[in-house]
Amino acid sequence: MIDIAGWAPEPEETTEVVGAGPSEALAGLLDVEPPGEELPPLWHWLHFLERPAQRDLGPDGHPREGRFLPPIPERRRMFAGGRFRIHDPLRAGDAVTRRTELASTAVKRGRSGEMLFVTVRHRFLRDGTEIAVEEQDLVYRSGGAASRPEPPRFEAPAVDAPWTLSTTADPVMLFRFSALTYNAHRIHYDEAYATGVEGHAGLVVHGPLLAILCLELPRRAGLKVRELSFRARRPVHAGQPFVAAGSPDGTLSIHAPGDATAMTATFA
Repeated sequence: MIDIAGWAPEPEETTEVVGAGPSEALAGLLDVEPPGEELPPLWHWLHFLERPAQRDLGPDGHPREGRFLPPIPERRRMFAGGRFRIHDPLRAGDAVTRRTELASTAVKRGRSGEMLFVTVRHRFLRDGTEIAVEEQDLVYRSGGAASRPEPPRFEAPAVDAPWTLSTTADPVMLFRFSALTYNAHRIHYDEAYATGVEGHAGLVVHGPLLAILCLELPRRAGLKVRELSFRARRPVHAGQPFVAAGSPDGTLSIHAPGDATAMTATFA
């Protein structure tokens, strides 16, 4: 049974000068031109990175301990979604302070047993003024070896929408995105671990990468996004063709093989 009684981490604060290099690198990954001075929504995920020592990592590649990592045994982490509100964009050259706090926790029971839902809130400030607020929803569960995964499907989804962006993430793309976000979770690069230990059907495409691809649709259409919300519904695996679809009405989604919706999102 998941027990986090007494877990109440104190807020923390870090300040960073936003460099242009990470955005240029992500633009290369996406085969687009660098965005210029303003960071597109969610591209701040390439900044304020944690860089733990190798000895501090657990068997899954994540840190064993951390201020906002819940104290539960055999912890496994999943990206569930989040929200982002922008008052003024982050810009290259800005000195930005990120204040992080635990926003909420909830224990729920799913098909695989008990799960701990954790929401972490980040407030971004420039010269003492709040310019953006982000909430990240993460799911943690405890457990032993995973069950045998179902074989993945590879048929390209058929999607009819005003905006579409078709992608197939190969291991090279996943490696590069892991490097840009300093994400050492083995489900993104160690197929034997992803399938044999965590029960996935292959290497897992990062949830944040799917969210960024959703937001590429209004960005490429020339729209300014001030608020967004997204929810991960099921994983997409390396080699599976998927489609980011959207509409000017503010709806976005990721469609995977088998007529599956992997992520839904809204923007304004």
